[in-house]
Amino acid sequence: MAYAELHCLSNFTFLRGASKPEELVYKASALGYSALAITDECSMTAVVKAHTAALDCGLQLIIGSEFHLDNQCLIVLVSNRQSYAELSALITTARRRSSKGEYQLDWSDLNETLPNSLLIWLPSGILEADHKIGEQLNRWFNQRLWIGVEHLLNGDETNKYYYYRNLAALWQLPMVACGDVHMHQKQSRALQDTLTAIRHNCSVMELGERRFANAERHLRSLAHLNKIYPAALLAETINIAKRCHFSLEQLRYEYPDKVVPQHLSPAEQLYFLTEQGAKKRWPKGTPKHISQQIKHELQIISELQYECYFLTVHDLVAFARSRDILCQGRGSAANSVVCYCLFITEVSPEQVSLLFERFISTERNEPPDIDVDFEHERREEVIQYIYQRYGREHAALAATIITYRPRSAVRDVGKALGLDALFIEQLSQSLSWWDRGADLQAQFEKAGARSDMAEHFYNLVQQILGFPRHLSQHVGGFIITKSPINTLVPVENASMPDRTVIQWDKEDIEALGLLKIDILALGMLTAIHRC
Repeated sequence: MAYAELHCLSNFTFLRGASKPEELVYKASALGYSALAITDECSMTAVVKAHTAALDCGLQLIIGSEFHLDNQCLIVLVSNRQSYAELSALITTARRRSSKGEYQLDWSDLNETLPNSLLIWLPSGILEADHKIGEQLNRWFNQRLWIGVEHLLNGDETNKYYYYRNLAALWQLPMVACGDVHMHQKQSRALQDTLTAIRHNCSVMELGERRFANAERHLRSLAHLNKIYPAALLAETINIAKRCHFSLEQLRYEYPDKVVPQHLSPAEQLYFLTEQGAKKRWPKGTPKHISQQIKHELQIISELQYECYFLTVHDLVAFARSRDILCQGRGSAANSVVCYCLFITEVSPEQVSLLFERFISTERNEPPDIDVDFEHERREEVIQYIYQRYGREHAALAATIITYRPRSAVRDVGKALGLDALFIEQLSQSLSWWDRGADLQAQFEKAGARSDMAEHFYNLVQQILGFPRHLSQHVGGFIITKSPINTLVPVENASMPDRTVIQWDKEDIEALGLLKIDILALGMLTAIHRC
């Protein structure tokens, strides 16, 4: 038999999923799955990490997202490049109209916004509501709609199956098997319960029906699936997988050319500005070896088509200087004479030995990374200039994933296990027990806690370390695109006013070869300016 899991949450559905996207991909491959869909709730934060793992093991990765709307669960799957842009834009719409960490979706948002996407509908079980929604969805997603059937061994499978079958017969819709996967292995059940308790701000014992009844929401073996699902529902997963042809490798990043005059090409404009800058740097004439180095650098920049990137950084630096804001590039960009001529850096090539290939190299095929420091009290002016010049539709900050560290892991896990608040605080303040299990055992016994609780607590803390807690904004890394940025990656509101962030972090951006500008703050520049 063949099977593709089409409903799977990673730990980037914060405090719901209990497995990393890489763990899910590698486990699905080991079990012999034909494909795996990562469908985090209103999010694409995990897809780059899953994509990298899928390339490594040769598994077909399907990109999708889960949405909850009026007790209905909808799973949108990407079929092609246009479909990917549709889903990314839909997630952006839902996130941008809500505060950070939330989303708001209306039924009208689905109408005509997903003409190329596939939809799996998990009915609510409320007959009147399901009839109304089913008729609507069937009209909007003709030949692209399935009813998802999830057999999770809760004891109501037979009744739900016949109920879904009647709905499917009413509109002649196909049914498909789904797993509502939250973890890659059943041994992660305790971790999943702990995350659920943290999400609901209570202990595991207080969860009640909010806790899953069993550990069936893991990637199950093909033999087990064959026993609990009709063969037709399993086969339908492959039919859907065959209609999904998109991979993140199809994304083509285009840097904006807004800084290029209409009568010039990016290469001509960069050459002109570099030549003008060289005349200012060497008013008595550019040394021969410097001219040769400039020619060499411009040739590599042209070969890799990075001209617009350099022009954009030059534009930001020019804006800052026009407002009397001190700024200076640093890092490997100091190895570039072109950066020196554009006044991005202040390191003279005559005073140091430069190696341009440390900055950009055709062999490494890595995008350049220019870090520019601005006065920390006035950096916001530069950030808002970027938004005004390119628009919110074309510029956003990169994300940073806030993960569990030892102290936060100890506090949250301890609270989820119902430990005394004072005892938890003592454990988090002194981590001397970290590598000595006997010390932890002694502390639990001294506090009057159960003797077996210490090991359980320690194991959960170890598992949750490094897990994503929430999405935050990068210190200053900007992504600027020629096409609307939400066709490349979803955008959401940051906690700070007037800030928007994409759902990918620095590692994801580097993995896909996207260009990022770091607009950083340096207090020393403010001090120098005041002096």
